[in-house]
Amino acid sequence: MFAPRTTPWPLVALFTAGYLAPYLLPTTVGRLDSGLPLTATQAGAVGSALLLSSATAGFVLASRVERIGARTLARAGLGLAALGYGAAALTGDVLAVVAGMIVGGFGSGTATTVAATGIAAQRDPHRVTTLGLLSVSALAAVVYLTVPHLGPGHGLPPAAIALTALAVWPLTGRIPVGAPSSRARRDHHPLPHRGAGTVLAAAMLCWSLAQNSLWGVSGRIGLTQAHLGEATVGAVFAVALGAGLLGVVGAGALGPRLGRAVPVGAGTVLIAGCIALSASATGLVSFAAGEIAWNTLYPIVLSYLIGLAASLDPRGRWAVLVGSASSLGTAAGPLTGSLLSAQAGFPVMGAVLGAGLLVVAVPMTAVAVRTGRHAQVSEVVEILVETPAVPARRAYDTAAASPAPSAD
Repeated sequence: MFAPRTTPWPLVALFTAGYLAPYLLPTTVGRLDSGLPLTATQAGAVGSALLLSSATAGFVLASRVERIGARTLARAGLGLAALGYGAAALTGDVLAVVAGMIVGGFGSGTATTVAATGIAAQRDPHRVTTLGLLSVSALAAVVYLTVPHLGPGHGLPPAAIALTALAVWPLTGRIPVGAPSSRARRDHHPLPHRGAGTVLAAAMLCWSLAQNSLWGVSGRIGLTQAHLGEATVGAVFAVALGAGLLGVVGAGALGPRLGRAVPVGAGTVLIAGCIALSASATGLVSFAAGEIAWNTLYPIVLSYLIGLAASLDPRGRWAVLVGSASSLGTAAGPLTGSLLSAQAGFPVMGAVLGAGLLVVAVPMTAVAVRTGRHAQVSEVVEILVETPAVPARRAYDTAAASPAPSAD
């Protein structure tokens, strides 16, 4: 495994390739609507099918990464992504496009599964997750700035994802194999923290559903309700993702100083307000304000949630399972957003999604608080066990006087 202070760039690159499809969802769905004979709801359904396929890969492969091999799975995932998205980009047949998106989605999910498993075994998973989010946000911003100037058609977003998969392929040879880390070797028990993990997975499904219900229709909000052109909407998304980069940098700088409960709970409440603002936008200022504020907060909270899931099991099983549950919510997002907005309008959709986020903030915060306390108790026990030559009283005093351990 990697040295404690070495940045695992192959895992960061794999994370980027796996997460790019969800980040490009607005332009992917929007161009399916405009470039193919599909209604807005049908285009949203295709986006949901893509992400559902990605989630399926996570559930199927969560416990099989070590058995099959990280490099083998990473190469298979990148190959499927390049093949599926590449085929979808090159054909105008609706059924072939849908099939390519589903195959590509399974490839993206496979890459994400391998990346999540590897990141969970790192000494500081929050730091590696932050780097991954920085990378995918930067790449997505470039795509949003570039695609509007390359002509119409549905093929450019999936082509960008396919090319990214091909670019990452050579790095798979540097993905570590062999003995698991020392953290993983100590864990020979069944899946730990089942209650907390299950609650977090269910909450993450709903959390991601709300986020991607908005994200899946954000392009249409900008075009139809805020009356902006595609280039302007793309520029807003690029600036928003750039603000997201600053948010991720801030999260990386803060690290565990705030714990996880405050970023997860307070951050989700603020995101609920941003979604309501963006969904009710009627012009450039309100649309840009909502999207930029939301994209600044979203990756911050997501990085802490991924770190929280990773902390529940050093072998990465909860990281993959929670991530897959999140992908299920992500998958249902485009269709949910399309149906809600079609039936009730964008502002009502935003109000409903915001209220849902306020509800799920409670259990996620509770898991973060409980896990933080468990980590502190475990650290004290570790110090007592690993320093037998020191009198128990003094060992306890030393542990109590030490800074709180990193939750990640």
